[in-house]
Amino acid sequence: MQNLEGKTAFVTGGASGIGLGIAKALLKAGMNVVIADIRDDHLAEGSAELNGGDKVLALKLDVTNRADFAAAADATEAKFGKIHILVNNAGVAVVGPTELATFADWDWVMNVNLGGVINGVTTMLPRILSHGEGGHIVNTSSMSGMVPVGGTTIYSTAKAAVLTMMETMRPELESRGVICSAFCPGAVQSNIAKAGETRPAELAESGYAEADKRRADGGNFFHLYMTKEEVGERVLEGILNDELYILTHAEFLPGVTDRAKAMVASVPVKRPQNEEYKQTFAMLFNSPIWAAEIERQGKLKA
Repeated sequence: MQNLEGKTAFVTGGASGIGLGIAKALLKAGMNVVIADIRDDHLAEGSAELNGGDKVLALKLDVTNRADFAAAADATEAKFGKIHILVNNAGVAVVGPTELATFADWDWVMNVNLGGVINGVTTMLPRILSHGEGGHIVNTSSMSGMVPVGGTTIYSTAKAAVLTMMETMRPELESRGVICSAFCPGAVQSNIAKAGETRPAELAESGYAEADKRRADGGNFFHLYMTKEEVGERVLEGILNDELYILTHAEFLPGVTDRAKAMVASVPVKRPQNEEYKQTFAMLFNSPIWAAEIERQGKLKA
């Protein structure tokens, strides 16, 4: 989408950190902005920081609650008429050895980071398509979804899933006027380390209590992280450019490159190919989104 003036964006996890940075950038671009968040204090603080008057709507939302998501969509349409951009940004994290993970650890992170995105897409996409004015869906993935490291199994699994969701939806929806982007930031100044404060009581059992404590005591590296304003402007740029992958940090180039090379090296090219299979299922062996993105990025960097 290139014409954002007067249109409406719905941002989950939008009252602090990355979500608030995105909301600020979209508001500055002339959009109406809904910040949906589970924390009342963040909603109050985020609204004050945005200071957008009638162009901002703050809604309390637990993204795992489908009925509440539908009610939030209804409230958005009641105020602004239509929804054009959905940013599925709400996220939580646990970090530590995989063998220490409980079912509650898995359920909490997957319910929010993947289930919340599913709820957002299922609730909002039909509404975006219905008005015929075009739209954009941004899933906040992570560089952990592209270049995962040990100790992040649950988090990286969810983030890889939402990245693949955008890769899958992109060719299906682009011709219908809805662009899909995977936002994969590196380290950003956010409140994700405090996400445990809103962890549901029924999912409180964690194998990572000690790991979380050590992580919290491991030093403050915020001075090395991007600001929410910087990442917000990067997401705005990605939306305006219809980018498939919205990345933030050039430092990840070696990891992204080596992952791609490792995949290419693993293809069993010496095995004979079945020509009938190849022709019958040709649509399975490549996706047009990658060639299109290579061309797009080449033009942007020219």
